[in-house]
Formats: sequence, structure tokens, C-alpha cells
Amino acid sequence: MADPTFAFVGTGANGASIGADLIRAGLDVVFIEQWPSHVEAMRERGLTVHLPDRTEVTPVEAYHFCQVAELRTTFDVVFISVKTYDTRWVAELIRPLLGPESVVVGLQNGMTVDDVAEICGAERSVGAVLGIAANMFEPGVVVRQYDKTETWITVGALDGHPSAGVALAAEALGHASVASVTDDIRAAKWMKLIANVPEMLPSAILSVPLLTAVGFDGMRPVMDAASREAYAVAIALGVHMVPIFGLTEAEVPPDDSYSLLLLDQVLQFYSRPDTRVAVLQDWMKGRRAELDAFSGYIVRKGHEVGVPVPVNEGILAVAERIERGELRPDVENVAELASLLEPAA
Repeated sequence: MADPTFAFVGTGANGASIGADLIRAGLDVVFIEQWPSHVEAMRERGLTVHLPDRTEVTPVEAYHFCQVAELRTTFDVVFISVKTYDTRWVAELIRPLLGPESVVVGLQNGMTVDDVAEICGAERSVGAVLGIAANMFEPGVVVRQYDKTETWITVGALDGHPSAGVALAAEALGHASVASVTDDIRAAKWMKLIANVPEMLPSAILSVPLLTAVGFDGMRPVMDAASREAYAVAIALGVHMVPIFGLTEAEVPPDDSYSLLLLDQVLQFYSRPDTRVAVLQDWMKGRRAELDAFSGYIVRKGHEVGVPVPVNEGILAVAERIERGELRPDVENVAELASLLEPAA
């Protein structure tokens, strides 16, 4: 039987550093990337990953997105690690690369499993939840702030049934993280969303690292309120609260204090003093951010089920002003965010 083949579609900080671990473990891995300079840098010099205690340079086989039509092979597992708003067209792009038993794993924040399922088939769509901190500001170079022994990833099929593809993906990801399989990936992804909502937009709006943002007067209460709203929406949708980030069932409280615990886990185990969230990294690069994947998603779902989400609406409104160029990400925005908890006049 031939060795399994893997493709990483989107090789930013997360996708590239995880993919490099698989390559270094001897797996057959191809990188497919949309940033031309990044592809050329990796072809010329390999991928450089700066870890807390060492630097690793890994030769990679990298292709431009425009070269996908030239590939005449299929992959057993395709890992998608692009922005959530790019998921649908990327799923269409890689569909010809899938064999009869291939699976597509969304190594992404946000609820992208349904987009992949709609385009590639529900039987192929595998969700993932990641506990990782990394950044990339120059082509071919990643700074990964935690080693693979401190990185946590769980995967699962939409129908909850174990499959050969899910097992293969989990085994491969075990070379890059503490990997596991869940039988309720939708719930697990909701837990990660609840953890992401209070950190992603608020700290980006202030243009500071997450640990700096949470220390500003009035910010943690705003973050906690956004978390509680996300929890309430999940409960209204019938989402079962499950442990993530290595927690156990016994450590999951029976109320919305769990949403605060999830943020505490992010702050304690996945944040360095210089860790900047993905939304801020996008704004620093002049890119559109994933607003609809975080507070935007909570606002939309909250409206659907009739759960009030005023804090997330306020956070989203400020972020949308930044996207339109009407406001700059800056610490001066602290007062505006803190005012979201002030009683209406």
C-alpha cells in the first residue's frame, strides 16, 4: 500500500509550522500557497520556523495557487489553513485533488465545516480545533511561540463517526501537537469560538498583544460579557458544552462561567507577552480580517435564535469602522469598548 499523501492549502503561520513538523517526521507533504513571495522564499531557502528554544529550517515542496490545475495527483488528507472568508472558493479549488476516500480538514477558527461539506461532501469534511500561537510577517519565516508538545489539536467528522480519514489526520497531526479525536466536533468548535470571541476583536481594536489588552481598565469585563453572550447563543442552539484545551469533563462548570474559563486557558497557556491575535496580524498586514468568524458570527446566530448580544454588536461595529478606514486600531479605543457595558441613558 502506498504511503499516504498530505497537502496544506494555505501555509501561513499555523499551516506552515504544522506542515513542517509533518515533513520532518518523514510524511509526504505538499504546500499550496497564495502569497507568491512566500512560495518563492520557501523554494529558495526552505521554511524557517523559530521555536522558543531553537530554529528549524525545513525543505518544502511548495506550489502557487495558480499551479493547482497542473497537479495530476490526489491527496489522502488536505489540510485547509486559509482565512475563513476564503474557505468556499479554496474548497472548490482543491476538489479535483480529492480521491474517493480523501478528507478535508479545516485547520481554522470559525465554523467552516459546513462550507467544506457543502462543496466537497459531508463525508469528507473534518473539523479541527487548535490551541496554537504563531505569527508570520515575512515570507518563508514563522515564529511559533509554543513547541509541538504545548500545541493542542483535536479533529472529528461531522457525523461523529470515526473513519480512516479522521484517524489518518489525527495520527499525522500528532507529529505537530498533542492530537486527539472527538465525536462532537461541532460542539468542540463552538467551545473554541467562545474562547476566541472575547480575544480576537477587542485586542485587535486596541492594536496591542492580547495580554496587554486584557490588562487595560475595564477590558476584562467587556471580554467576559462578550463570552457570556456567545455561551448563551450556543445554549440556545442546543450546543453541548464539551472540554477542550486538554480540560476534562469534570472541569467543565455547568453554567456560563465556562466561557470565562476558556478565555483564562487562552491567556495562561496560549499567549506570550508579545502574542498578537490573528485579526490584528491581518490589520498590520493591510488585510481584511475575519470579523464574520467571531463576533459577527455570534451576532448573526444571536439574531436567529432571539438571544440579545449587545456587547458583540458593539465590538463588531467598532471593528467594521476600522475595516472601512474610519478608525485606526489604537489603545485610545479602550474607552469606546469599555462604554459598551455602561447602562443606556
